Amino acid sequence: MAQRPLNVGLIGGGGGAFIVNPHQRAIHFDGTRRVVCGALHPNPEVALREAEAWAYPIKGYPSYDALIQEESKKPLGERIDYALIVTPNFVHFDPAMKCLAAGIPVFCEKPITFNLDEANKLSAAVQATKVPFGVAHTYIGHWSSWFSRLIVRGGLLGEIRWVDAYYLQDWLAQRAEDTGMMQAEWRTDPKRAGISNCGGDIGTHALMQLRFVTGLEIAELSANLKAFVPGRALDDHFTVYARLNNGAQALVRASQIAIGHKNDLGLEVNGTKGSLRWRAEEPERVEIRLIDQPDRVYWRGAVKAHDGFLGALPEWVAKEATVPAGHPEAFHDAFARLHRSFEADVRAYNDGRPFTIDGSKYATVEDGRIGIAFITAAVESSKNNGAWVKM
Repeated sequence: MAQRPLNVGLIGGGGGAFIVNPHQRAIHFDGTRRVVCGALHPNPEVALREAEAWAYPIKGYPSYDALIQEESKKPLGERIDYALIVTPNFVHFDPAMKCLAAGIPVFCEKPITFNLDEANKLSAAVQATKVPFGVAHTYIGHWSSWFSRLIVRGGLLGEIRWVDAYYLQDWLAQRAEDTGMMQAEWRTDPKRAGISNCGGDIGTHALMQLRFVTGLEIAELSANLKAFVPGRALDDHFTVYARLNNGAQALVRASQIAIGHKNDLGLEVNGTKGSLRWRAEEPERVEIRLIDQPDRVYWRGAVKAHDGFLGALPEWVAKEATVPAGHPEAFHDAFARLHRSFEADVRAYNDGRPFTIDGSKYATVEDGRIGIAFITAAVESSKNNGAWVKM
């Protein structure tokens, strides 16, 4: 018998917010989840007006406090099964903590909190309540990210020596925050974004890609943060040189002033046996380079086991893909894969069945906490002329 669709509530997402659009499309992607309500704006009147004007019928709440209070009173099947938090950084912690206290699972945009103290408290609350919590690191949702993880963590590249993780954009090469663009206004405002703009916004994605694929952690780092655009209070360019916990080294870099780069997230992993290259702008493709062998290119949906490089493969490699090879998956598919994976754990939680949130399908609260710790260490290092700081 088919299961009922999970009910999802939005916290944030009104006023022209960008990120809510791919999320809500991903939620509806499989027909097993649906958005049913939202507290879409901090102004109660605007919040209700935005809900009334939503693209499809949803219940509007004047605040996230009202949403959490009212939804938590409803029986299972009528209340929301999880909340999606898509507010600016400074409004992540409070609704997340209140949802956890009410027993409502949370899927939260990154970075998870405004500062490290909040991140530590949120992580502790998740551990104490045992309520499912996921972080929306979009790009680990690509099938090719999972495949890259399988290759690197499976030892096919040998011992990892060097990793280059980067995320380059150009949309803040000029003062977009002076043009009325909401996305630029809050990201460049320390009161709403926190201690880092570029690092927190996209540098954490580069870090997450490195950690998800390789399984390695940063032991210590030396950072340089720069605001190239005059008058900007937070960084628009972010460079971190790192020593990893296996003795390897890495570069984690991000820029929002790199003219010509639109959404250029990439990862290169160099090992003792070979290298792997992956880019989000070509999300179907994983490139492998081996010593004294031709380059290999693997495409989603067209991977065969025992090909001279790959050995036996898990079942998901062939069956998880949603469309045949040559029919490209991209941004929305990655979001959908995250929500699909989170759905499985929420259903287990609802049923009282065991579930294990191990970071293999979507980012966890601990991944989010490490991202904030990374940004905190990078800012400290940069303020001290690139001094090495332990993570």
